[in-house]
Amino acid sequence: MFTSASSRLVKTGLNSCFRTSYRSISVGSTIPSIPLFESSPGNQVNLAEEIGTGKAVLIGVPGAFSPACSASHVPGYLKNLRGFNDKGYEKFYVIAVNDAFVTKAWGDSLLTSVAGAQIKFLADPAGEFTKELDLLFDAAKFFGNDRSKRYTLLVEDGKVTKTFIEPDNTSVDVSDASKVLEAA
Repeated sequence: MFTSASSRLVKTGLNSCFRTSYRSISVGSTIPSIPLFESSPGNQVNLAEEIGTGKAVLIGVPGAFSPACSASHVPGYLKNLRGFNDKGYEKFYVIAVNDAFVTKAWGDSLLTSVAGAQIKFLADPAGEFTKELDLLFDAAKFFGNDRSKRYTLLVEDGKVTKTFIEPDNTSVDVSDASKVLEAA
């Protein structure tokens, strides 16, 4: 017979053995089929289906309208769009843990001088897609909730071919567009 203390120990041990852990996105991983939203909560996007064929660039950002995301990270991709196109990348997705209305407004503000047909700004309002990639971090101090690490993923036929994930979560260095383009 177990005492209550040993019973808790056994339960804890069993729970840790069967705990579901998120997969860390890596080369060869497939993009999860978790809904994202474009422009409004009623416009659901299945990114896994959209990038099932061809080459795509996924750009993860900590927050719409935040300084580094708006001033350098995403604008770097807009500036280098032609270079990526020359390497076969014609689909670009900017993903933020924000609501769909904010993400749309941010995208509209950044695409004023660039044709946005190749670029979609997608909302991951509850962070479920980002969590599945294991790229969510505690950003409560700055943003009030968990947010996406800054990253770029190169994808071909639905599988990740290269990852560029900022080790400190927010800098624009590893995921800088010119560095990613050089490695693409």
